[in-house]
Amino acid sequence: MSSPTAVNPNVDIETALAHMAEGLTPLGPRRPAMVGIHTGGVWVARRLHKLLDLEDPLGSLDISFYRDDFTRIGVNPQVKASNLPIDIENRHVILVDDVLHTGRTIRAALNEIFDYGRPASVTLAVLIERSGRELPIEAQVVGAHMKLNKNQHVKLVGPEPLALAVQETGG
Repeated sequence: MSSPTAVNPNVDIETALAHMAEGLTPLGPRRPAMVGIHTGGVWVARRLHKLLDLEDPLGSLDISFYRDDFTRIGVNPQVKASNLPIDIENRHVILVDDVLHTGRTIRAALNEIFDYGRPASVTLAVLIERSGRELPIEAQVVGAHMKLNKNQHVKLVGPEPLALAVQETGG
């Protein structure tokens, strides 16, 4: 895989974050708990947490050990500890990730969340949604949609400033 190339000029991250915050605002009266997926999802969640002025601390998940391809790819050398500083039992949870592509990362995150407790609901919020879903997973709140070819991959670069980079793969 080559290194990241040009930032996609069609996606303004600040506008996408504002759009996401607007979509999540109706959840405010439910006192939702926000959880970001390492690493890009945590960066996006930090920004949303601040925009929404949520009271409870932000949680974070590292889904490395919950991936369905763990036995094939091995341990990620940058495994981070998950941190859910609040009880999620019967809470409304906002799960945040940077890019929704195949749905496998979200499936792994849901498995980990349920190991901590049974939330009342989970709302999926993603900065970028692209085609290529392999699992029936859909985001309720999306910052922006990107159309990419099968040989392209989008990555969030950050944390400050946040930027999107497109990578070309060999196939």
